[in-house]
Amino acid sequence: MDGCAQLAEACARVAARTSDPAQFLRELGHEAAGVRRGPRWPLDAGRGGSNRIRGRGFRRHVDDGTDGQARHFAGIVAVAARLGTRTTRWLSIHVGRDAPESADGRLTDHALDFVGGLRSGELQPADAADWVRSTICGQGSGLTSR
Repeated sequence: MDGCAQLAEACARVAARTSDPAQFLRELGHEAAGVRRGPRWPLDAGRGGSNRIRGRGFRRHVDDGTDGQARHFAGIVAVAARLGTRTTRWLSIHVGRDAPESADGRLTDHALDFVGGLRSGELQPADAADWVRSTICGQGSGLTSR
């Protein structure tokens, strides 16, 4: 199973434990990126989290050629769950140096859309795994790349 499929499976596992969007986002950040749930989460986020899920399988437009895209996505989710999407995007660009037109910048935008959908109720935690598979997973996950 590739990294993107593992990320989708992590979404499914977390959704099985909670249907609360805020808790889902924090738990996904912990499970997939190693960002702690408690008050020390900024330390983990600031160092970029940890690659709890390694591998590829992401669509070309969000694939930076590394095995850390699941960590990137879930780390952005963890930060945006706490600081909001606008602040997180600013941090990604100006602190993380992820240019908006880069693979990491586009993956950040998808992660922020994911958070926004969950916060607004447009996306439910139970549907998060399918969203990941259909939006950011590529051929290695059984989907056609864009």
